[in-house]
Amino acid sequence: MRARRHSRRRHAASRAAAAWLSRPSGRFAVVGTLTLGVVVTVTPANGAASDIATHVENAFRGSASNVSKVSSSQSGQAITGTPAVGALFTSSKGKLGTHFCTASVVNSPTGDLAVTAAHCVTGQSGTTIVFVPEYHSGDEPYGQWTVAKVYVDKAWTSNASQNDDVAFLKLSRSGSVPIEDVTGAETLATQTTGKQLVEVIGYPDGSNQPIACKNWTSQPMSDQLEFDCAGYTDGTSGGPFLADVNVTNGQGDVIGVIGGYEQGGYTPSVSYSAEFSSNVAALYQTAVAGG
Repeated sequence: MRARRHSRRRHAASRAAAAWLSRPSGRFAVVGTLTLGVVVTVTPANGAASDIATHVENAFRGSASNVSKVSSSQSGQAITGTPAVGALFTSSKGKLGTHFCTASVVNSPTGDLAVTAAHCVTGQSGTTIVFVPEYHSGDEPYGQWTVAKVYVDKAWTSNASQNDDVAFLKLSRSGSVPIEDVTGAETLATQTTGKQLVEVIGYPDGSNQPIACKNWTSQPMSDQLEFDCAGYTDGTSGGPFLADVNVTNGQGDVIGVIGGYEQGGYTPSVSYSAEFSSNVAALYQTAVAGG
């Protein structure tokens, strides 16, 4: 497991979280805090994967194309960023703290969802989390977006199932249109094959800009993907595995996020993700429904 290197976890020690205020019986449990609402579900997919809406195809040029131009290598390269991917920060009284994980906007009918690793948003109560898309070198080109609600699977909350280390975030900003109208979005893809060429983006702790790397995934065990590329240290948890990246706008299909086995991996050169199967499709549908 990773948070900071001394504890052998990838995400930061001060992780965002939700305290148990209520836990109804049945398949759903609603969790709340002073600043976050968390919905926990294990609803079956029921064809959810096929219902995922087509993502917007706004033409983002400039820095967005950084991702698609990253060549295959064995080490992550610093990039200026891409609009639909950003860093998760703690925040206090409107001021950013430190960034501790990575997330990406995913297409949805409401245009207000992002995906990250469940372990990124588990651990402490009463923490305000904000998402800063395309954060780099202190710049916030698309502003700050508050995480208003978190959706995780009950299999994660009950036993930290490595196959359910996925969370959807509901994002909001006062007086703004939905974030997807501002940044564009990646497309959630489930039930994909184990071996795909992907580009993985993450925000290492202590760095003011993200890194990206392109390589093939492998399947080291059932329901898990592996991605080998150096440089993915603490803070890169939640970073998207992007397949079929559009060379024009830098957007692609999210087939995983850094997490899963060993909460993303014990070394910076080997990263893991839970495969996005029917459980993730069902969780996405719950987030879309706002349940």
